[in-house]
Amino acid sequence: QVQLAESGGGLVQAGGSLSLACAGSGRTFSDSTVGWFRQLPGKDREFVAAIKWNFGTTYYADFVKGRFTISRDNAKNTVFLQMNSLKVEDTAVYYCALARSVYYSYSYYRGSDKYDYWGQGTQVTVSS
Repeated sequence: QVQLAESGGGLVQAGGSLSLACAGSGRTFSDSTVGWFRQLPGKDREFVAAIKWNFGTTYYADFVKGRFTISRDNAKNTVFLQMNSLKVEDTAVYYCALARSVYYSYSYYRGSDKYDYWGQGTQVTVSS
């Protein structure tokens, strides 16, 4: 059984930065892809970024390119999402998720239905 635990959310002013972490337990992230999604109340989960653990390949949604960076720490079995130049519209609950595959393309890993395990989420609030 895989458990994912997000941390690092909080309140920040527009233009500021936050760093989220997703720590995995129960299995290593090897042979997996870890993604970050976000969700506003009443809306579907939206893809933010993903990283293929074995290769380090990264994918980003267009609206975060140049502002967010996804990275991994092999020793800690943890994936990070560094969020810079935050905007009010980045306010959401952020979730990390794990897909038990590494061989598909960006279009595949954008889909929330491709992920097998989810964390509980962490709130990010950006004030104006």
